[in-house]
Amino acid sequence: MEKFDKLTGVAAPMPLVNIDTDMIIPKQFLKTIKRTGLGVNLFDEMRYDRKGNEIETFVLNKPAYRNAEIIVAGDNFGCGSSREHAPWALLDFGVRCVISTSFADIFYNNCFKNGILPIVVTPEEHAKLMDDAERGSNAVLTVDLESQTITGPDGGEVSFEVDAFKKHCLLNGLDDIGLTMTNAASSIDTFEAKASVERPWV
Repeated sequence: MEKFDKLTGVAAPMPLVNIDTDMIIPKQFLKTIKRTGLGVNLFDEMRYDRKGNEIETFVLNKPAYRNAEIIVAGDNFGCGSSREHAPWALLDFGVRCVISTSFADIFYNNCFKNGILPIVVTPEEHAKLMDDAERGSNAVLTVDLESQTITGPDGGEVSFEVDAFKKHCLLNGLDDIGLTMTNAASSIDTFEAKASVERPWV
């Protein structure tokens, strides 16, 4: 998993509340178990019409936001079914951070396991960041995980809280497998060596 320490990128405003996982990546695209290739269908039903043409008014289709790496979203982002394809699609598109006033629990935890930083802010802070995100090509935010701050285009700063363990994993690029492998040189290797002596037939 790619490490997350500091990110400076365009922030796209998506003020709609209750954006669920089916809106993030519709069910018909869940047939794959690969983490790549889903970005083209991110927000598919909002990005394209029935003929597959881009809907010009959708934020990620606008020139200023096509390469957005941050989303400032409405309340309760990621609700609905617990599909890990949702953070996969965001990451494949290029989104590394989502900022909202609240997230669905499963989606929130899945983000950390896939290298995406979900940030919870107060309604007042959210309003300021949404205003920053609505500046088009000037909607650039800097998210610093180490200092737990978000800096806006005018230099204004917002602090955020994050679980210390989740922060450690993101800073070091550790998903569940990576975290397990940090014990390879001690617990795992020791167990395997002992097992091979005690049960050589295995």
